[in-house]
Amino acid sequence: MTQSLPGAGVHGLFHVAIKTADLDATRVFWRDVIGLKEIPRPDFGYPGAWLGCPQPGGLGIVHIYAGGPALGASGTAPYGTAAIDHISLSCSGYRAYIARFQAAGLDWREFIVPGTSLWQLFVYDPSGVQLELTFEASIEGAALPDVSEGRVYKAGRSFFDPATYPALGRLKIESAILPN
Repeated sequence: MTQSLPGAGVHGLFHVAIKTADLDATRVFWRDVIGLKEIPRPDFGYPGAWLGCPQPGGLGIVHIYAGGPALGASGTAPYGTAAIDHISLSCSGYRAYIARFQAAGLDWREFIVPGTSLWQLFVYDPSGVQLELTFEASIEGAALPDVSEGRVYKAGRSFFDPATYPALGRLKIESAILPN
């Protein structure tokens, strides 16, 4: 059953983020082999690249990062599907999503992308797949995201704990979040 979720919405896939031990080779693959175009990337304080669709107005669909945030628990960058760090969705309804997370008992993190008007929420699905929900600040209102210690997102630092993840399958999320 599909329900309208008032105050919040997903508008499309925003990007896929890839961790790498070899930034140059990964950049060359996505740019020169696949045909994406390198686009400007904010300074996050660690190496990386953003690549997007080559047509005018094409969005950045592959984000690559290296250095500390790309390293796994073993101290090396993962390979295979483990190298996919997160899925980013373009969204609206920043505060409505926070209310949903609270109602479901989910932990989340908040972030303001440096040098842009983008706000982000980070949350995990039950399998530990990290989702980044990206919002245009000008649409979301005046109250800024909570980027205080403990709530701010830090790249490369997992906050997923399967032992404390809520039992969503046994929780009727819709009734906890949606008005009757």
